[in-house]
Amino acid sequence: MADKKTVYGNKEMLAWTAYFSDVMEVSAEKIKLVNICGKEKNVVPTIETHKRVIIFADESHDNLFYELWEKGLGEYNVWFAEGLIPNDNVKKGRVMDFATRKLSVPSVIFIVNEKTRESYRIGMKNEFFSKGTVKYVGNEIRAVIMSMLGVDSHDTIAIVSGETIAIESAIIASEGQIIAVEPNPQDLQTMEENVNQFGIHNVTIIPDLSDESLAKIPVPRLSFIVAADTLEQDIERLLSKNPKMQFVIYTLELDVLSKITQIFTKFRIQNREVTQITISKTDKNSMFVTQPSPWLITGEVR
Repeated sequence: MADKKTVYGNKEMLAWTAYFSDVMEVSAEKIKLVNICGKEKNVVPTIETHKRVIIFADESHDNLFYELWEKGLGEYNVWFAEGLIPNDNVKKGRVMDFATRKLSVPSVIFIVNEKTRESYRIGMKNEFFSKGTVKYVGNEIRAVIMSMLGVDSHDTIAIVSGETIAIESAIIASEGQIIAVEPNPQDLQTMEENVNQFGIHNVTIIPDLSDESLAKIPVPRLSFIVAADTLEQDIERLLSKNPKMQFVIYTLELDVLSKITQIFTKFRIQNREVTQITISKTDKNSMFVTQPSPWLITGEVR
C-alpha cells in the first residue's frame, strides 16, 4: 500500500493544477495547493484566505466535506474527482451538495470563492472568538502584538494564557506548531473551543510547563507570556526547553514591570525593550474612551 503522505507526488499534483488552471482559465500561480493525505493541516483558514484552493486528500479525512460545510463554507463552489491523475469524472457543485460524501480513495477537491480576500487576518475582532471565560485583549492591541512576534509559516511558538494570540499565530504558522499553555481549566476549555471553531490543526494545548508537559512538545523559538504570579518560574521552565529562547511578555501590572529587570538579569535575557500600547476609541456618545494600556517587554538569550 502506498505511503499516505506521498499518495500525491509532484507529478500528480502538477497535473491536477494544470487541469484546473485550464478549466478556470487562470494562471497556475493563482491556485493554492494543500496536500492533507495522512496529515493534519489548517484547511479552513487556507480556504478563507485564498480564492482558489486545490486539496489533495484521502480516507484519513473521510468527513472533509461535512467539516467544511459545518464551518460555514457550504456555499463555496467545488469541483470533486477521485484518482491520482486528471480524468473525465470530475463533478461540480457546492460544498453543501457533497456534505454527506465520504472520502474513501485518493481525491482532489478544488474550491473556489472569488469574493475571498487573500490576506492574513491580523487583529481579528473579538466577536469571532468563542465567548468563553477569557477576557480578550482589544483587536488593535493584538495586531501590534502579532507584529512584534513576527510569526513565519514554519514557526514554533509557546503561548502562555494568550488564547487569541495562539489562534492568530496558528493561522500564520500554517506549517509550524503553536503550543498553548492554559493552566486554568476553564480557559483551557475556551482554547479548545476556539481551535475547533477556526478549524485549526497545528495547536497543541498543555495545562502547564511541567517536565511531563514540556517533554511532549517541540522546541519553541519564541514564547509569548501573559504575566502571572508564576512569571519567573514560567521563564525558567521555558528556558529549560530552549536555552536561547526569545520572549514577549504582556502585563498590565506595574509590579510586574518593576521586577522585569531583575528577572531578565537572573536568566541572562538581553536586549530588553519595553513598549506601552494605548488605544482610545469613541463610544456611542462620541467620547474617547481609553482601553487598558498594557506593557510589552521583549528580550532574548544570546
